[in-house]
Amino acid sequence: MTAKVTYLGNLRTEAEHLQSSTKIITDAPVDNHGLGESFSPTDAVATALATCMLTIMGIKAEAMDISIKGATAEVIKTMASEPRRISKIEVKLTLESDLEDKDRKILQNAAKTCPVFYSLHPDIEKDIQFIYA
Repeated sequence: MTAKVTYLGNLRTEAEHLQSSTKIITDAPVDNHGLGESFSPTDAVATALATCMLTIMGIKAEAMDISIKGATAEVIKTMASEPRRISKIEVKLTLESDLEDKDRKILQNAAKTCPVFYSLHPDIEKDIQFIYA
C-alpha cells in the first residue's frame, strides 16, 4: 500500500505516505464548497506534474554530471465544467541560463517524458515552458 487517506470532515482529507509517514492535507476549493485552506485534489494533480518533471530532470542532470539545483516550476491549473475536470495545466520551468543548448534539449525531453505527463488524460492541455534566467 502506498498511502492511507482519511476523510476529516468539512471537505478535507489527510493523506499519509506509509513509507515515510509524511502527511498531506487537501481541501475542497472555495468555488466547490470548500475552505480552500490547502491544496485541492486537482491542485495536487497539477502540482504533481511539475514535481515529476523536476525530479526526472534532476535524475537526468545527475547522470550528465550537471546541477539543476534551484530550478523552479510555476503551475497554473484551469478547470472546466460538465463534467468538472482539469482542462489545462501550465508549467513554467525556470533553470539557470548557463546550460549548453544540447543539455537544455536533453533536460526538456526528460521533463516531457515523466510518468505523470504520460499518466494525465490526453484531453488535458499541457502548456510547458522552459525559461533560462
